[in-house]
Amino acid sequence: MPSVVITEQQRQEIRELLQANPGEMTLQLARRLNVPEAEIIRLLPEGCSEELDLARWQEMFTVFAEWGNVHVIVSNAAVTCEVVGEFGGFSVWEEFFNVQSSSLDLHIRWPRLGNVFAVEKPSHMDGGRTLSIQFFDDQGHSAIKVFLNFGGKLTPEKQEQFTHFKDRFRRSNGVQPA
Repeated sequence: MPSVVITEQQRQEIRELLQANPGEMTLQLARRLNVPEAEIIRLLPEGCSEELDLARWQEMFTVFAEWGNVHVIVSNAAVTCEVVGEFGGFSVWEEFFNVQSSSLDLHIRWPRLGNVFAVEKPSHMDGGRTLSIQFFDDQGHSAIKVFLNFGGKLTPEKQEQFTHFKDRFRRSNGVQPA
């Protein structure tokens, strides 16, 4: 995976902006500062993001199927698509990991995935806590985000699922990238 280098000055600016507005959309902040969104996620305040073990990406998707309806966001440079649905109907065909349930039809180019994070941050809509698993491509750009809740009320069950997921897929070396 190509490594993106951001300067200490950029890091400091990102930290200050996130402190001033913790609910800011990380995608828009990344575009405004011309840095990959994964770098914004890495710099969220302590306890708000944790990089997970990307090598276990396929196992992660099978856990999503256990969560029932989730809010899924897929973005590229021109379009953002948001849907609510359930994961399932998994298959692999060449470079594609397919999710084909009655409510989701996704074709994920898994060799292009570069990072995955568990993210807990205020919603840009209502300030409520959101819990999500966010995948980024090998350039640090958003690939797919899976939200257990998307603003609104956070149930103890969703919090427990999120905590268990983080514990299960935590990077084994415990080292976070700079």
